[in-house]
Amino acid sequence: MTTTSPTVSLARTLIGFDTRNPGGDESACIEYLCHHLRDAGFTVELSAFAEGRPSLVARRGSGDRPALCFAGHVDTVPLGKAPWRTDPFGGEIEGDRLYGRGACDMKGGIAAMVIAACRVAPRLAANDDLILVIVAGEETGCLGSRHLAEHRELLGDAGAVVVGEPTGNYPLVGHKGALWLSARFRGLTAHGAMPEKGDNAVYKAATAVGRLQHFDFGMPPHPHLGGPSLNVGTFHGGLNINSVPDVAEIGIDIRTMPGLDHNDLTRMIQDCLGSEAEVSRLIDVNALWTPPEHPWVQTVFRIMPPFIGETPTPRTVAFFTDGAPLQAAYGGAPTLILGPGASTIAHRTDEFCPVSEIDAAAMIYQRIAEQWYELPASD
Repeated sequence: MTTTSPTVSLARTLIGFDTRNPGGDESACIEYLCHHLRDAGFTVELSAFAEGRPSLVARRGSGDRPALCFAGHVDTVPLGKAPWRTDPFGGEIEGDRLYGRGACDMKGGIAAMVIAACRVAPRLAANDDLILVIVAGEETGCLGSRHLAEHRELLGDAGAVVVGEPTGNYPLVGHKGALWLSARFRGLTAHGAMPEKGDNAVYKAATAVGRLQHFDFGMPPHPHLGGPSLNVGTFHGGLNINSVPDVAEIGIDIRTMPGLDHNDLTRMIQDCLGSEAEVSRLIDVNALWTPPEHPWVQTVFRIMPPFIGETPTPRTVAFFTDGAPLQAAYGGAPTLILGPGASTIAHRTDEFCPVSEIDAAAMIYQRIAEQWYELPASD
C-alpha cells in the first residue's frame, strides 16, 4: 500500500470532488476545506456568486499587521472526449505521479497551501494575520475572486499574495490579461436566390474580421510579457445555405499588457468594427505584474534554490489567474504565481502532478510564511 504525506492525501481527497466548470458545483469541495481549516483554528467565511458556487476566505490572527495571502481555485475544466487511462476522480498514484482532473490545475497547489498554513498558524504571534482565499469559478473568468473583490470587506488586508497555479514550483512575476469579446452583426434575411432582397450579416462580419487582422494596439511590447495579441477564434453566421443570413457573430480573444486599460481597448475595438457591431464582454481579467526587484519578491527568490536548483530570474506566463483581481483588491500587493505541476499538463487527458512537487510546494509555502512572519524555519 502506498504511503503518502498529509499534503498528498489531502490532494487526493480534493480530486475526488467533481468540480468541473462549466456545469459544476464546487460547494461540497469548499465545505470540506471549511471543516479542515476550522479544525485548524481558522475563521472561515463563505460567499457565493451563484447557486452552488461558493468561495471561502479563511483567516488566522487579529489582522493588526499586513497578512500573507495564499490563493487558488478548486474548479477544474471538463474531462474532454478522449477516454482516461485512470479514474479522473480517483487520485491514483503511479510512481511520482498523482493522476486526476485538477491534480495539476490546481488541487495539488490547494492542498500544499492548506497544509502549509495549518503548520504555520499555531506559531503566529497574536497580532499576525494569515489569509487563504480559495475560490470557485476561476476557469471561466475568475468569477469567484472577482466576486470577492467586489465585496472587499471579506478579503481583509494582505501585504503579499501567492497564487498556487502550476509553475513547476518556479515563482513567476506576472501574466497577460485576457479580454474576450463577442461582436454581433445584424442584417435582413431573404431567399438565397434573391440576395439583393436581403442584407447579409456574414459579409459585414467578414469585412470586420479583415480589419481586425491588422489591429494596432498602439503600445510597445512589455520587457517581460511581450506584446498584446488579438485572435478571432470563432465565426458563426447563417442557418442554411439558401437563405441570406440575418445574424453573424465573431469571438475575439485579446491578451493584454499592464497599462492597457480594458475599457479603452473595448472602445478601440468598437471603433475598428464599426457602429453596426454589437460588442459585449465575455471574459475580462487584467494583466498581473509585480516588479521583480520588489524586496519581497527578492526574498522569495532567495528561498527557492534548494527546491528548484537555481536562483530564479524574472519569468511570466500567458494564462490568466486569480492573482489579477486579488492584486487589485489588495491595493497592488506584490503577487507571485507559484505552485506544483506543469502548466503544459493542465487541462489534458490523464492530467497528473508530481507527488514530489506537491510536497515541495507545501514546504516552499511554509518557508515563505516563516520569512513573512519572522519565524524560525522548521521541518
